[in-house]
Amino acid sequence: MSSVRSELVSDDDIETFSRDGVVCLQQVIGPEWIESLRAGVASNMANPSPRARLWNRDAQGRESRYDSQVWQDIPEYRRFVLEGPMAEITGRLMGSSAVNFFFDAIFTRTPGNQFRTPFHQDEPYWSVEGFDTCSSWMPLVSVERCSALEFVRGSHRWTERYQQTNFGAMTGDERDQVDFTSDDRVPFPDIEGDRDSFDIVSWDMEPGDVAIFNARMIHGGSGNLAPDRDLQVFNTQWLGDDVRVRFREEGMDPDHSQVMRSVGLAPGDRIGTDLYPQVWKRPELAAH
Repeated sequence: MSSVRSELVSDDDIETFSRDGVVCLQQVIGPEWIESLRAGVASNMANPSPRARLWNRDAQGRESRYDSQVWQDIPEYRRFVLEGPMAEITGRLMGSSAVNFFFDAIFTRTPGNQFRTPFHQDEPYWSVEGFDTCSSWMPLVSVERCSALEFVRGSHRWTERYQQTNFGAMTGDERDQVDFTSDDRVPFPDIEGDRDSFDIVSWDMEPGDVAIFNARMIHGGSGNLAPDRDLQVFNTQWLGDDVRVRFREEGMDPDHSQVMRSVGLAPGDRIGTDLYPQVWKRPELAAH
């Protein structure tokens, strides 16, 4: 487990994260981690896991690809998860006593790709439920603001339950199907069609920067690449104190229910086991 210098997460960062639901931390990930993760992504893309998906390919052959839950198979990913600074950074932002790793998600887009991820929230897709959640969006290459992930500031505290996008309709894979229309959820707001009505934030980002956001945050985008710009993002998800296992009738993407059951986790349980290890605990608590 690594130590985080106090200046990497300031009191202002913690306040911003609580209020806005997202904070962009600059140059908190060292170049040695970035180089290692780039090597891991190259290996991953050459040998994708069964979870890999082609999200989009246009007429010019420009692609958007995704892979997930491969941290135990890619040594560079595993080292970053277990030894890198992200667990402590997210734990301090959330104000949690301890942090467990949930899963990794890798996004790559070839130069000039224009596909934009639809606006959505993460937690409604997950096999867990709770407010104390973090996703970290960490580009491994330079990203212009117009091509970066966008966030609707403060939306993590909205109380409506929305009908989310069925990403299975994009991948065409039956394993990704999620049906959010069978309960009392309200239609998702048309963020893209009425952008001026929402407080949308994003940043120019360099390798070493990371945008960390609550999993109930409405976010999307990360398309509109220039012809000479590609995109590589290593995304990790982290769980804090109030998160518990939940299997959802509408489906889950990614669906962890089978592997959770195989290691004895049941609805209402605190996350844990070697699949979802506790990577950080507050020093004042770790001594007890």
